[in-house]
Amino acid sequence: MSMLADLERRGDLPTRELPVKWVIVVDRDLPRGLQANAAACLAASVGVAVPAIVGAGGVDAAGAAHAGLPWTGCTVLAAPAAVVRRLRDDAAGEPELVMADMADIAQRATAYDDYLAALARTGEPSYYAVSLFGPRAVVERLTGRLPLLR
Repeated sequence: MSMLADLERRGDLPTRELPVKWVIVVDRDLPRGLQANAAACLAASVGVAVPAIVGAGGVDAAGAAHAGLPWTGCTVLAAPAAVVRRLRDDAAGEPELVMADMADIAQRATAYDDYLAALARTGEPSYYAVSLFGPRAVVERLTGRLPLLR
């Protein structure tokens, strides 16, 4: 993806003015703990896939160090399970996007290898959340009408 190769850190701009956007869309009907877990896991996945989104760390006035955070920001949105699935399927067809998903089987597995084995046996998993990172126009076209997770 050429956009990622050319991704320029723009920590000087408000996130609404950036040419890229990152959202995580979570099943609105899940318990809060599962929602938080899904969002955190997808954030880790995107951080690996797009390491340029993590800004430099900083030091506060007392001298304490703070880890870098995504300079792109990340909006967490809510949708019914059927919409999460549709977004995941639609995003899979968008070559400019970095898409990560969390299938329900991921949160039921107690070992990562068990998750991968269950995934390999599952034809159409259900999704708890999906993360989309890419050109602002594409992300907004897919998610623009969804509300914030509250």
